[in-house]
Amino acid sequence: MGESLSTFLSDYCHPHIVATNVRAFVSRKRRRDETEDEDNDPDMMLEKTLHTPKKKKLVSTAQYIYRALFKEGNNSDVTVIALGKPWKLHKVYLCQSPYFSSMFSGAWREAKEDIVEIKVVDPKINLDSLCTVLGSLYLDEITLEPIEVVPTLATATLFQLDGIIDQCTEIMIETVNAETAVKYYDAAYEYGVKKVKDVAFKWLLINLLSYFPEQSKNLREISVDLMEKLISNPDLFVMQTEFSIYVLLRFWMFLQLHPERDSSRESVLEAQQYFQNRKDEEPFLVTREGKRFAGPFEALRLQHLVNHHLDIDMLKCDRIVPQDWLAPLVSQQWYRMLRLDQGLDRGPKSMGNEEFCRDCVRCGRTLVNAGEHVWRWTGFNMGLDLIWSCSTHTLRVKRNHHTEHEVMLSMQSRRHILCRVTLVSLNEQRQVKHTQSTGLKSLSLFKNEEVTLLVLDKDLTYPLLLSVNLLFSSPVTSSQESGLTDGLPLPSPAQIVIQER
Repeated sequence: MGESLSTFLSDYCHPHIVATNVRAFVSRKRRRDETEDEDNDPDMMLEKTLHTPKKKKLVSTAQYIYRALFKEGNNSDVTVIALGKPWKLHKVYLCQSPYFSSMFSGAWREAKEDIVEIKVVDPKINLDSLCTVLGSLYLDEITLEPIEVVPTLATATLFQLDGIIDQCTEIMIETVNAETAVKYYDAAYEYGVKKVKDVAFKWLLINLLSYFPEQSKNLREISVDLMEKLISNPDLFVMQTEFSIYVLLRFWMFLQLHPERDSSRESVLEAQQYFQNRKDEEPFLVTREGKRFAGPFEALRLQHLVNHHLDIDMLKCDRIVPQDWLAPLVSQQWYRMLRLDQGLDRGPKSMGNEEFCRDCVRCGRTLVNAGEHVWRWTGFNMGLDLIWSCSTHTLRVKRNHHTEHEVMLSMQSRRHILCRVTLVSLNEQRQVKHTQSTGLKSLSLFKNEEVTLLVLDKDLTYPLLLSVNLLFSSPVTSSQESGLTDGLPLPSPAQIVIQER
């Protein structure tokens, strides 16, 4: 114990250490005492106050101009009346707009008047958007919420204000989603904003079949013209097979015909029953009520809707599509199948992208989570049974050829296929976050051969949307096509089904 105490004293009570600590203590005490003296000395406190910086945010010039001139209308030299509301404004600021500049500087009657009335015929323009756009002429920046962007774009277009149009464009591109996509597309189309129109259209191509069947309120908003453009586009992401597009169109048409109906999952079945229970024997698309919907149904790739007997049965029961639309295509598909079966065609080896996009069948599916996924798309695919599989690393396809299915399969040892596969990951707004594609790819498959189509990018995340475009047979030439119908009765769909079996 004595030794420990001795050591402690020797280590911590050394004279120079003690002296240092004492000096530090005295110094701190002196500073504290001086501070207390300053706090108690009125002269010192006043001196300190005078030299302490004070920060106060001043009203900026733009804010002052906005408040005094726009809000309060001080020194106004013109009153603008729009939608029944007067604004006391200033020509020097209004002339930033080419609309007003032309009005006030030319030989127009308004150039000499101090009251100008603007007739607003665009229903998208409202008082709030007028206030925002006219007020922007007195500010160096404006803040917009997405809910205000379409009326603001409409108003900015009226007054030809490119800066605000550009700001609206940026906001719209950032906020395309299920609630805004159709509205943005329509507005961009009307006001000539190509960037927004392209982004919204691409969003709809990806989400129309993967998301909108569950969002019937949004599905109802799609116009006939827009739906026709979407259905005819080769880049449409089809979920399952081409026939799912027909089912969606039938539901969409039902919603258009019954705008007062509440949308629900049961409405899909109700739509089918509505058309099948019609008393009119005429196909719906040739009736007075149905003619306006013909465009989107004509855009269907009808040749790929007759490859399964259940699909043909439904087309006949619905009595929506005229049979004379289907008969030539059924005959054409039958002719292609016979050429493949007799070895006259082994499938396409090469083709231009435009021709491929016009003739290919579109398929797809959603891979909800990571793992091993295996599937096939049913129907008579020109004698090919293709099995698709996707893991976390690769996407593969196999030409399945087992003896128990040989009666329905092509017996050719090698078959050629053209395909294009596209994968996309989406963000919370279902906008494309990452995409990967094979491009147009030519495959030559032996029986039971499997090939890897893609090594998946690490940036792809789930859920994953997969779109596949396929072409199994070589195109029929125009002379061959005309020979199918010249002087020969066309078989009915039912006869074709019996022959296929």
